[in-house]
Amino acid sequence: MAMDRSASFQLPEIRVPAKLTFAGLIAGLALGVALRGTDVEAPLLALAEPVGALWLRALQMTIVPLVVALLFTGIAGMVTAARAGAMARRTLALFALVLASGTTVAALLMPALLRLFPVPAGVVPAGSAPDGGTIPDIGDFLASLVPANVIDAAARDAMVPLIVFTALFACAATRLPDEPRRLLGTLFAGIAGAMIVIVGWVLMLAPVGVLALGFTTAARAGAAAVGALGHYILIVSAMGAIVLAAAYALAVMGARQPLAAFARAVMPAQAVALSTQSSLASLPAMLAACRALGLRDTSAEFVLPLAVAIFRATSPAMNLAVVIYAAHLSGIEPTPLAIAAGAGVALVTTIGSVSLPGTISFIASTGPIALAMGVPVAPLALLVAVEMLPDLMRTLGNVTMDVAVTATVDRRS
Repeated sequence: MAMDRSASFQLPEIRVPAKLTFAGLIAGLALGVALRGTDVEAPLLALAEPVGALWLRALQMTIVPLVVALLFTGIAGMVTAARAGAMARRTLALFALVLASGTTVAALLMPALLRLFPVPAGVVPAGSAPDGGTIPDIGDFLASLVPANVIDAAARDAMVPLIVFTALFACAATRLPDEPRRLLGTLFAGIAGAMIVIVGWVLMLAPVGVLALGFTTAARAGAAAVGALGHYILIVSAMGAIVLAAAYALAVMGARQPLAAFARAVMPAQAVALSTQSSLASLPAMLAACRALGLRDTSAEFVLPLAVAIFRATSPAMNLAVVIYAAHLSGIEPTPLAIAAGAGVALVTTIGSVSLPGTISFIASTGPIALAMGVPVAPLALLVAVEMLPDLMRTLGNVTMDVAVTATVDRRS
């Protein structure tokens, strides 16, 4: 009866040159600042602008098919997991509560943070032209939820109605007999795999594309571009820190664990998380933390693998924060309705992108949020180059919350 991607298709492993991409960004920014106002700036901009734009378009073309395929397989996997019994349903409900709470906090707090600590003035990334319109009012938004033509919605990058249709289609597919259900699962898993390969190819060229975009941005904004990236890392990481703090609160209030004991038990898993930036690699250490806390093996051996497979506590909150920051970076003030739409998309798309490498997950998760909010995708192409730094907070928060959720489920079972 299973139709999840792991049962029918193994997503390909893609190696993304994160360090080279970061180096390309630094080189582009340094060149842009150093050559700003010189005689060579104009001819270099004439070369860098089309190179950066071409790479950005190549990245953007994969977003819609990748998100649709991942969302279909992710929802199918969630439905399969929910049928596994009472503990599975209790665990999934707690996952949903944590994700919804984090997303709500980010939606409310991120705009307030940016009002207190605004984005450095004068920084507009290359290619920052809106990719979709902002949502004008509640009536139009509600009317747009159901697409009259799903193909037209995909062509217009209208992510909210496209996601609604895909979610309904995936839920309907779980009601089919075994054979067509498996065929659909294999088809969408194959589409997702092919898109990931294409994204991998595009990201292999990221050092060149990011260098061109970084040079173009720094040539226009000067040293303020460097300050904006540091500001971005701190602000977005703060959203992850809130989820990390919530993990300790959940362990104390939900699992009735002493704070000091929980902190000591989870510390080795956190060390592995920081060194590997992988929740999967941290799984043995998380199991050891659960044993140190006195949790039952049956709880830990069920909840933790499920959490690693379909749950990233920090993702929707930090992904929404990224897009809100990108909006401000582009000179756009998102409306409350646009932020609400982005929050909904952030919650739904986290289902499908959990098992992806960090950089590809960043594109697959933040791209549809940006399109849903009418925010330019161009800033994301620059921000992906420094994602390795906020990703430390992502992994730390995810691993700590995984152990806290396991302890809470064990307590409630």
